[in-house]
Amino acid sequence: MKVLITGFDPFGGEKINPAWEAVNRIKDNIAGAEVIKVQIPTVFRKSIEKLDKAIEENNPDIIICVGQAGGRFEVTPERVAINMDDARIKDNEGNQPLDAAIYEDGESAYFSTLPIKAIVKEIGDNGLPASVSNTAGTFVCNHIMYGLLYLIDKKYKNARGGFIHVPFIPQQVVDKRNTPSMALEDIVKSLEFAVKASVENVEDIRKSGGTIC
Repeated sequence: MKVLITGFDPFGGEKINPAWEAVNRIKDNIAGAEVIKVQIPTVFRKSIEKLDKAIEENNPDIIICVGQAGGRFEVTPERVAINMDDARIKDNEGNQPLDAAIYEDGESAYFSTLPIKAIVKEIGDNGLPASVSNTAGTFVCNHIMYGLLYLIDKKYKNARGGFIHVPFIPQQVVDKRNTPSMALEDIVKSLEFAVKASVENVEDIRKSGGTIC
């Protein structure tokens, strides 16, 4: 079995992106699966093109894209991606789409085909914080998650995939008062547990993971 896992380069004025820093440090073999790591650009459309090329070249069974969500306390597997780009800031090449469909022939939304609740349980059982998230935003993180699930729907039907957000790491919040962060080594471990749960659970577990508002 092969798992392709991606992380973004730094964006929004940050000098580092914990998504790629963590992805680049995870083990090359987890739960018997080969792990392939790829950095993708924080750029609308180009990120999907690079992901598509990586899937074609490696033929993975599972694809996990990882991105930074500054302000979150936990590692958060995303449940759903929406067919909408609405960028509050410019991407790394100056693009700032507003209220634009990602794919005109795509569904309004696609749901993750990763076992997101099993991932949360695996991470939590190992003493690290995680929860299901129901919004991937409308920037390049949602863009790549939607693009991945669109590609799976249209082109790579035997693959499973989804997206995981990770918090800032401590060095990013030195000048951001009262902003949560997580140690890089804990993000690495959490992603390794996420890969393990994805390999070992074809179907998700039934466990409460919703929110009231």
